[in-house]
Amino acid sequence: MQSRQQPVNGAPESPQHRGTGDLLPPVLAGPIVRRATADGLALWLVTSVAATLRLRLTAAGSSMERDLDGEEVRRIPFGERAFLCLVQVAFDEPVPEGSLVGYDLGLASADGAGDALAWIRDWAPHLCRPGVSHPDYVVKQRLDRVFHGSCRRPHHPAGDGLVRVDAEVAAAGDDVEARPALLLLTGDQVYVDDVAGPTLSAIHQLIERLGLFEERVPDAEVADSRVLRADSRTFYHRHQLLPATERNVALVERFFGGARKPVFSSANARNHLISLAEVMAMYLLAWSPVCWRLVDLALPSLAAQEADDYRRERQCIERFIDELPRAARALAHIPTYMIFDDHDVTDDWNLSALWETTVYEHAFSRRIVGNALIGYLLCQGWGNEPAAFGELLPQVADLVREVDADGFLPERTHDELVDALLRFGRWHYRLPTSPPVVVLDTRTHRWRSEIAPGRPSGLMDWEALTEFQQSVMGESAVIVVSPAPMFGVKLIEVLQQLFTFIGRPLVVDAENWMAHRGAASVLLNIFGHSGTPETFVVLSGDVHYSFAYDVRLRHRSASPRIWQVTSSGIKNEFPQRLLEFLDRLNRWLYAPRSPLNWFTKRRRMRISPRLPTGREAGERLWNQSGIGLVELDGRGAPSAIRQLNAGSGGTRFREKNDTDGEEGATTFRVSL
Repeated sequence: MQSRQQPVNGAPESPQHRGTGDLLPPVLAGPIVRRATADGLALWLVTSVAATLRLRLTAAGSSMERDLDGEEVRRIPFGERAFLCLVQVAFDEPVPEGSLVGYDLGLASADGAGDALAWIRDWAPHLCRPGVSHPDYVVKQRLDRVFHGSCRRPHHPAGDGLVRVDAEVAAAGDDVEARPALLLLTGDQVYVDDVAGPTLSAIHQLIERLGLFEERVPDAEVADSRVLRADSRTFYHRHQLLPATERNVALVERFFGGARKPVFSSANARNHLISLAEVMAMYLLAWSPVCWRLVDLALPSLAAQEADDYRRERQCIERFIDELPRAARALAHIPTYMIFDDHDVTDDWNLSALWETTVYEHAFSRRIVGNALIGYLLCQGWGNEPAAFGELLPQVADLVREVDADGFLPERTHDELVDALLRFGRWHYRLPTSPPVVVLDTRTHRWRSEIAPGRPSGLMDWEALTEFQQSVMGESAVIVVSPAPMFGVKLIEVLQQLFTFIGRPLVVDAENWMAHRGAASVLLNIFGHSGTPETFVVLSGDVHYSFAYDVRLRHRSASPRIWQVTSSGIKNEFPQRLLEFLDRLNRWLYAPRSPLNWFTKRRRMRISPRLPTGREAGERLWNQSGIGLVELDGRGAPSAIRQLNAGSGGTRFREKNDTDGEEGATTFRVSL
């Protein structure tokens, strides 16, 4: 293979040692297993050199080893010493169903000698299971065990649910039946809008260390990304950087609104990422322990209160770093599919027509959203369905190809790429598994309110919902990924409606499927259509607590079987006392015979909450960071619904009259 070579500075650096001077590890992040089928494999990784890659595969008693050619590796430099490698390999012979596939990546040395390759065990031994020299994954066309989760916030004090995924993979070992079929990350894989001070400091150091490309910032007080990093307001005061003109007062309030949200949580947009370099550095730090060894978390010069915030956040970040090798190992051992929610771009992204108008009409905020979308395309979206991005990736290549002598991206090409991403309509996708997995884009096809532009939009418009219906017609069972629950906690949805009614939807993140009458009506009609599947398993996250509902249509003997399964945050949790209060109040207000049930849009549905084991009788919600696990029977219906805590333990959501071995445990049926 002919490719541009850059020298590897000495032997590959051990991941146990921090880089010094100009010495950089050859691989900065990954590999992460993305789309994996019997016919091929997609891998994501970032290298510090533009080296030749060699792939070694072992499966079903056979092996293969060869250099990857130019069509199989799309290499995108986003800095002088940062090369994104999107690897897509088609197999000559399909891998048998249920096979354990071992893979290894070799990097050529400076002279390209074939006998001087550095393999994964050399440059990332933390990715290998104990006693194994390379990672592996399982190919399963029939889904039997599926992990799912969302909301991985590095500076939250809770543990990291990806560590539990690693523990489960390690416990399964080479047992193909016990290994999970795939991992679905259902939103907020990164928090672009909510960044800890130590993380922002690490991002800036990594930008300098890797020479990530700079950009000029339109219509802003800071001229470019380099000036931004040097500005006194870059830590904890970024909301002050938008120009304070009459035209965009609302933009400051909505886009960088870091005020406390009295019902649900506090949002912190004071360190909101702005430049593309910052976004790309964030992904490296979210997924790789290697890059943290290239930075220093020493306290920068800050005011007293901000210094206290920095120290407090640093304790959480240090725990995140300690757990990161195991999280990275999990992503190297299981096919992983992703979809965005708001924090991957910015809080309340496309909440309403007014939000869209306010943000997209201003060049600065449009660029911020665009940079987050470029990062999502390169680090998340591509791996779901590489063929869908054939027109966008050449535009990215044009952007980085035209970097000027000072390391700045071309403004016009940058804006054209942002425009193309904002027009792009194929972020959603479908996996040809059994049952098929249909992943919904609930952010860019919004059904705008016909009542008032400030009211929340429907999560999907009529056209997108119609396409969703057509994609599941004729199937007997389907797994649907909806970042927000289709059937949520009714009381919380009512609170969101109340705040919307008084004109404050941003205060409570008033986004749910029932918030928009048109979207809710079409969605419920899809479930009632005679041609839709008999079995729906809806996997969701977003709300930071877990629950499971069995849903059926009232007064219909041939009702489809619907399960709403919602996972807690991977590394995020709901305020415990508030959640307990809302749970009790919801059970009282929406008891089975409560007349309030008849005022809901879901009154045609009979919703039966499953109760988590290990909680007091009647409690329905589970609030521990971790990962969701759904075990499926041969018909694609859940045989077990579990929530695994980040550390150890967890819960099983019980069916009616299923005590799961517990004395005196009870369940009951309610209507929501």
